[in-house]
Amino acid sequence: MPLPIAPLSFISHGAPTFALEPGVLGQELNMIGKSLTNINAILVVSPHWQTDVLEVMTTAKPETIHDFYGFPKPLYELNYPALGSPSVASHVLDVLKQAGFQVHENNTRGLDHGAWTPLMHLLPEANLPVFQVSLPHSFDSRDSYHLGQAIAGLRSEGVLLLCSGSMTHNLSDLRLGSQGDLPYVKEFSAWVNTAIVEDRLEELLNYRQCAPNALRAHPTEEHFLPLFIALGARFANDQLEMIDGGISYGILAMDALLWNNQNL
Repeated sequence: MPLPIAPLSFISHGAPTFALEPGVLGQELNMIGKSLTNINAILVVSPHWQTDVLEVMTTAKPETIHDFYGFPKPLYELNYPALGSPSVASHVLDVLKQAGFQVHENNTRGLDHGAWTPLMHLLPEANLPVFQVSLPHSFDSRDSYHLGQAIAGLRSEGVLLLCSGSMTHNLSDLRLGSQGDLPYVKEFSAWVNTAIVEDRLEELLNYRQCAPNALRAHPTEEHFLPLFIALGARFANDQLEMIDGGISYGILAMDALLWNNQNL
């Protein structure tokens, strides 16, 4: 009998304040977390760990990194005490090397807020081991998709893939002040979600030319690239659940996507 296939997710982690203000998405993640079974480890890719060369975190007891400034003091007091998974991480190093990636081990790296902020809601008890794979500076949508393809098989080994980013991410628009939700945020996220449902992969990979307001939604790509890692790690018979988490600060679409597979 085949082993259960671990879920795959893309989660918009929003601002660091998401850790203290769960909103709709936080509540949904908490319910999802309660339903998780047969998970051996969680692999997170976050835009807040970018490197020159692909790296895999093999730290046994990763620290909680507070990689932000200017936020309320309680945020800096949060700790996510999950253990790492050096053995699974070492296996991932081999998987990536076999897939042709240049990759290095990092045995001191901690968990950045792109990892621990959504995990605070998904698994508040921090009772599963967590490790990260970095996002190289040079990656584009196709590189990210190929990375997802390379690690997809880990799902069959009980590794949950958490691709943490943001459906929209233009912090300069915060300077516009309080004007409600900016229209382009919904327009862009609606296009992306429809393209995923309709499996318009080439348009998605070329989203900067095809999607409405793409350059405004993502002046830089790092927060959107985790979505392509998720797209690359899909299985043919996955069932997709789309979560509308609303819009934070008028500019951050808090969408999340979850792919489940019941070995159908």
